[in-house]
Amino acid sequence: MTMSGEGKPKVRPPGPLPKRFYTSVSVVAAEGKAAGFRVLLDGKPVRTPAKAEFVVPTAALAEAIAAEWEAQRAHIDPATMPLTRLANSAIDGVRTRVAEVRAEVVKYAGSDLLCYRAESPGELVRRQAEAWDPILAWVQEALHVRFVVGQGIVPLSQAGTALAAIVRALERLDDFTLSAVHVMTTLTGSALLALAHAHGRLSAEAAWAAAHVDEDWQIAQWGEDAEAKARRVRRWVEMQAASRLMHLVRDR
Repeated sequence: MTMSGEGKPKVRPPGPLPKRFYTSVSVVAAEGKAAGFRVLLDGKPVRTPAKAEFVVPTAALAEAIAAEWEAQRAHIDPATMPLTRLANSAIDGVRTRVAEVRAEVVKYAGSDLLCYRAESPGELVRRQAEAWDPILAWVQEALHVRFVVGQGIVPLSQAGTALAAIVRALERLDDFTLSAVHVMTTLTGSALLALAHAHGRLSAEAAWAAAHVDEDWQIAQWGEDAEAKARRVRRWVEMQAASRLMHLVRDR
């Protein structure tokens, strides 16, 4: 997994897709030290790309992943299996480098989208404030820190206490939720939006809309080209998958 590319649309690997090699898909409780649930293909446990044990924390998540495997037809298309991909990333990529992943999210918080405001026009300034100020207020209430907000593109310096609060919030997340938060952060450009969604403060739709206030303003003024629209649709699919994984992890 390349963490810095998590937020990018997934591109189907070159070459032919692998053929479906299994008939049945099932879910069982994991035995031994691995607490959680496994997905079985013809009775054999799924493994991650790095050959690690594929064990997820809840039956709900395992069943949803099993449904992705069951839905494959003659060939296996990873592009149609977003939950499987995210679980693989959590196991192979996040679990082995948790501190680094947290640090990447904190880096986004240090230059968070919500803190950089337009100086004009007035309507854009209003839209940013309407979408972003409530989230900053939630951060202040929930994490007991205030983030600095400025106009223009001059780099802002956030207090060490503010970033330390983000670290503490991330430390409370399990590997799967942290993986989803990382994906959402890179997709939206905002660690604060990702954490607000993880804590139930925002729906995925509201977080996505807040992340695109500037872009939607530009579209309203100048229109949208087809390529940019298609890219945004693909990224929204990834955002939805990350949100769904969060909810399935909570469904114990």
